[in-house]
Amino acid sequence: MERLVSIAMSYRRGVQFQQLQYFVAVAETRHFTRAADLVHVAQPSLSQQIKALERELGADLFLRARGNITLTDAGEALLPLARRILADADTARHEVQELAQLRSGRVRLGATPSLCTGLLPDVLRAFHDRYPGIRLLIEEGGSHDLVRGLARGALDLALVVLPLPTPSPALTTVELLREDLVVVSSPEASVPGGGNGRRTVRVADLEGERLVMFRHGYDLRELTVAACRAEGFEPDFAVEGGEMDAVLGFVRAGLGVAVVPRMVAARSGAGLRVTPLAPPGLERTIALAHRSDVAPPRAARELQRMLLER
Repeated sequence: MERLVSIAMSYRRGVQFQQLQYFVAVAETRHFTRAADLVHVAQPSLSQQIKALERELGADLFLRARGNITLTDAGEALLPLARRILADADTARHEVQELAQLRSGRVRLGATPSLCTGLLPDVLRAFHDRYPGIRLLIEEGGSHDLVRGLARGALDLALVVLPLPTPSPALTTVELLREDLVVVSSPEASVPGGGNGRRTVRVADLEGERLVMFRHGYDLRELTVAACRAEGFEPDFAVEGGEMDAVLGFVRAGLGVAVVPRMVAARSGAGLRVTPLAPPGLERTIALAHRSDVAPPRAARELQRMLLER
């Protein structure tokens, strides 16, 4: 857009792109009729526009003699500027068209670390395969931090966990999915609340278990702690303060158990035992958020569509 602004400032307000096109065509052909054919306009219309351009600039651009059209000093001075303006306009048009056709541009997407691990890899791969020219800028953070990033214009979209820590009418949220939480432990450890043959775990079974816990501000931490307190006990932390990869690594090492999203557990690979929570279990609601007062860019809207249709 800066280039478009510079183009607009390059010549006087009354001069039109079309007039410059006609002027360059006459300057290059040195013939009004051939110039009219070149730009696909009737010769009288072309002549009228050239005269209007000369009136606007306050100077004759051509010396008109029978069978001989030459540039005046004013015309010679205008010609390189007109060519540059037309070339810049053509370049700007192509850049805007490429962006509109999703051949270039960027998407700034925020997501919680668990969603970066569980949901996003497959969707972003599909988006990149379809639009390889679009740069994907990903910011990991808790829902509170992502909401602030949206508010200050640092993000186009964000995947957040509902309910938001601070609901805001300035944000539009669309529910994307509801995801079950599961308990992960090392294969050598006993399943909480019983032997290795247990198929489900109750939240109450986590009482007395050593938990590997996420850092403060992590949505999963708040949800797990609240669920334990609802069952009448305070969770016991073996280690706390990690991000998703660290938590999974600590569980594999046998430091304790953790409550994580099902999609994360499914992608975590070997070294973990996954046990569902008994009904009613625990779940979280994932939503796609953007500012209400500003429409996301075209590329972001396309990523939004792919996420909603996944």
